[in-house]
Amino acid sequence: MDDFSTKATPPTTPRKSWTFSDDVNSDIRRAAATGIYDIRGGGAKRRVPHFDDLLFLGASISRYPLEGYREKCDTRVTLGTRFAKKPIELDIPITIAGMSFGALSGPAKEALGRGATAAGTSTTTGDGGMTEEERGHSKKLVYQYLPSRYGMNPDDLRRCDAIEIVVGQGAKPGGGGMLLGQKISDRVAEMRNLPKGIDQRSACRHPDWTGPDDLEIKILELREITNWEKPIYIKIGGARPYFDTTLAIKAGADVIVLDGMQGGTAATQDVFIENVGQPTLACIRPAVQALQDMGMHRQVQLVISGGIRTGADVAKALALGADAVSIGTAALIALGDNDPRWEAEYNSLGTTAGAYDDWQEGRDPAGITTQDPELMARLDPIAAGRRLRNYLNVMTLEAQTIARACGKNHLHNLEPEDLCALTIEAAAMAGVPLAGTDWVPGAKGF
Repeated sequence: MDDFSTKATPPTTPRKSWTFSDDVNSDIRRAAATGIYDIRGGGAKRRVPHFDDLLFLGASISRYPLEGYREKCDTRVTLGTRFAKKPIELDIPITIAGMSFGALSGPAKEALGRGATAAGTSTTTGDGGMTEEERGHSKKLVYQYLPSRYGMNPDDLRRCDAIEIVVGQGAKPGGGGMLLGQKISDRVAEMRNLPKGIDQRSACRHPDWTGPDDLEIKILELREITNWEKPIYIKIGGARPYFDTTLAIKAGADVIVLDGMQGGTAATQDVFIENVGQPTLACIRPAVQALQDMGMHRQVQLVISGGIRTGADVAKALALGADAVSIGTAALIALGDNDPRWEAEYNSLGTTAGAYDDWQEGRDPAGITTQDPELMARLDPIAAGRRLRNYLNVMTLEAQTIARACGKNHLHNLEPEDLCALTIEAAAMAGVPLAGTDWVPGAKGF
């Protein structure tokens, strides 16, 4: 018989806590050392259900596919057809989201305008007002009307092609963004009418209205200022999309922009980014349902943003009922942000190219999210605009390829029936069957 008492006991492999992970422990130590909460940009980093959890059901016998590039697949979209005298007509259903001058450099704004115009789409100003770089190079420019009113003036409202009233954003629904003092240059301070070098926090709600009735009055005021020419967008964060969409429609919106938690180039508290709001995928179906219940689907256009990266993401958002999408982080990467060629300098900042989200610090080696003249000079807006145009063109071609495979001659002809889900969570959020079944979790009868 073996004598177990005389044998060495094998060592036990130490286990770390899932609850108190290395990331959590690092945050605790940082809070304990500094006494302040963490501020960053870049949207939610946690894994949540997303477009990757959906697949298309390509045509075969039961559906007839279109033949490659020989059969047309239209991509055009018109935004603001409800009341505006001059709706925005775009060649592609992919727009550039609002990112402020201050958060971004002047050359970055110019590059966004160049790339979007070359691709046949629009850009959006963001907090802080309209720059000549962006207006001068954007054929279609949407002017954001934010709670802060930074840089707002009636002349710019008349110079834009559409107005986007920002009620909420995906990374911070119910909260405001931050712009730290090191990015408040003389020009930024002058545009915002605030002191140079002082931290600025954007307001979380508009100062002159508190509810949907006031919003209706504000929309009418903006229409009168612009002679009813400009489409009025309402941007909401992914919190209560059904009710917020319904109220925005009743207030008179031409377009609804719905932003999920994976979006958000702007800086705010990390705890806010990761714990407030809903995934983009969870927001689309309730918003579309609200439009359908009001008899306004396709009459009031729906633009989806928050984590859009590929033509497949575009096609999936449109199949679920959106009219267009908007990109922010992806557009900055296309310009050259987070480029590994600057890895050594990212390392010197205590980070890495793929994880850089300290845009608010103003030391972006790529020259995109900075106001430092030396760093800004690194960005060639002509070359960066060309990269953005290429990226937008590729996304469009990808979406067209998928639509043709599903037998559709327009991206807007994609529908939920073309989709299935890989997980129960994604199936429930998107309202499409779990792959290999006809089960839609949460649907009536199941």
